[in-house]
Amino acid sequence: MLIVNFGHPITDEQLEQIVRLTGRAVAEVRDAPCRFDHAQPFDEQTQAVVESVGLTSEEWQTLPILVNLPALSVIAALVLAELHGRMGYFPAVLRLRPVEGAVPPRFEVAEILNLQQVRDRARQRRSS
Repeated sequence: MLIVNFGHPITDEQLEQIVRLTGRAVAEVRDAPCRFDHAQPFDEQTQAVVESVGLTSEEWQTLPILVNLPALSVIAALVLAELHGRMGYFPAVLRLRPVEGAVPPRFEVAEILNLQQVRDRARQRRSS
């Protein structure tokens, strides 16, 4: 499985948690940090950061990909729109949470959210 990381660096401990939760080995983590210039259009910057991941059209559509989204919500929304266009579906994403009482602060993998499943269930409610 390939992890595309648009957020903070992923630790070895988090990688172990991902393997436990998915039952799949992590073949690679590709970092694509989202450091956007607020004076420039975000759409173009989103396209560039997703392009920097370096996957072909076929790879976006066929590789098992897990995504760590950027922390800023509007950039995360744009990244999801761009990924859906390239992949043809919504990717699974990581949800991290702070480890209670950890000093210095640490984050653990809380769950993996299958966004396509969420979308498909919501679609069923639309026709009700």
